Amino acid sequence: MNFKENLTIGEIVAQDYRTASVFQSHGIDFCCKGGRTIGEVCESKNLAAPELVQELQSATASSEAPAEDYRTWPLDLLADYVEKKHHRYVAAKMPELMQYLNKLCKVHGERHPELFEIRDEFSHVNEELTAHMQKEEMILFPFIRRLATEKQPTRPPFGTVENPINMMMHEHTVEGERLAKISELSSKYTSPADGCTTYRVAFAMLKEFEEDLHLHIHLENNIMFPRAIELEKQLVQFEVSAN
Repeated sequence: MNFKENLTIGEIVAQDYRTASVFQSHGIDFCCKGGRTIGEVCESKNLAAPELVQELQSATASSEAPAEDYRTWPLDLLADYVEKKHHRYVAAKMPELMQYLNKLCKVHGERHPELFEIRDEFSHVNEELTAHMQKEEMILFPFIRRLATEKQPTRPPFGTVENPINMMMHEHTVEGERLAKISELSSKYTSPADGCTTYRVAFAMLKEFEEDLHLHIHLENNIMFPRAIELEKQLVQFEVSAN
């Protein structure tokens, strides 16, 4: 893969998900802020672009098969996959994590007051992602499926698919920042020396949750949404030329 400095990091990860680990190691957000170029992220992180490109090349040069290329999936299949795999994961894990965090605050909160802030931030994640996924499943995803499967889909009440997509991307950014704050408060999910098994399990689950959310948002922001916007434009152009 040719890593040009004008390529966006979202495009790079979309082409080969193995590059995600390189960006993550440098604290570079490739999902919510995937529209930045290599040059831009290197400047913001004070990194040498040639060195980052070399790391990306090394990550993709192994004999290990590249990750699934979701860009080739039909849009309706991709929407189903995100909903069934990632939405269901989020819905199942959030109540479980809230129970763990409530217990940690009760047992360890006096010695580790940051736990209360972590719990409060995750409580917001719980509430906002629940509402967010409902909007996607009831409004946006059904229309994306119609775009993918119908020659002349009925015009949606929200005008263009870009309107709900812009709202969903904004909400992705907000929740991504909340998880980043939780990571910072927990010293990147590191259990303290006096942390019990519950402490370690809860932080490991939070880390896994954030990593899953990164892939989840990446699939939507960098693959599904741009393709839906482009497909809608093609259909509109076809309608205009047909008339």
